[in-house]
Amino acid sequence: MTSSRIEKMGNRTGLAGLIDRLRYHEASRQGLGLILLLVCGYFTVPAGESRIFFGFALAAIGQVWRIYAAGVIHKNRQLASTGAYSLVRHPLYLGNFLILAGFTIACGNWYVVAVVAVFFLFYYPAAIRYEDHKLEGIFGDEWRSWSRDIGGMFPTSLKWKSNPDAEWNMRQSMLRNGELVYTIFEVGAGILLWYRAAG
Repeated sequence: MTSSRIEKMGNRTGLAGLIDRLRYHEASRQGLGLILLLVCGYFTVPAGESRIFFGFALAAIGQVWRIYAAGVIHKNRQLASTGAYSLVRHPLYLGNFLILAGFTIACGNWYVVAVVAVFFLFYYPAAIRYEDHKLEGIFGDEWRSWSRDIGGMFPTSLKWKSNPDAEWNMRQSMLRNGELVYTIFEVGAGILLWYRAAG
């Protein structure tokens, strides 16, 4: 899967090729993102209840956003362009950002802030480029027309476009797209963070 991503995005060699292999490796991005939640929990700065509550609230908003967006997407079968997708092209990535930003704030450790920032800058621009390239190949002019005024991971406007024909599906979000597993993991990482901050 990684090699096919690299071929589609330009098959470079040498050090640049090695960096591409790392950046376009989806399982590494997802796995490291989850590990960083545990890092936030383990290396949290003691005390700071208001900081922790604010961070958890931001992370919860991110996960609720992911659960919503994952329940209306039909991956690679139908271009999602309404609801969450009327604000950003990749709302799941926005959810990931809010979750990790929330945990990082709750953690309060500047070394962890630096590591999370490097993680996002290393992986997410490449992931957005690949997904945009793939979706443009699948949906062509429809994708180009929709994406012209829509930000990749952060909204450039707040023009919400609803679609009465698009229904949110809990089974699709929580089971098929894996949000139940992510939610349970995040709750566990939050408990670890709270326990470490109290100790």
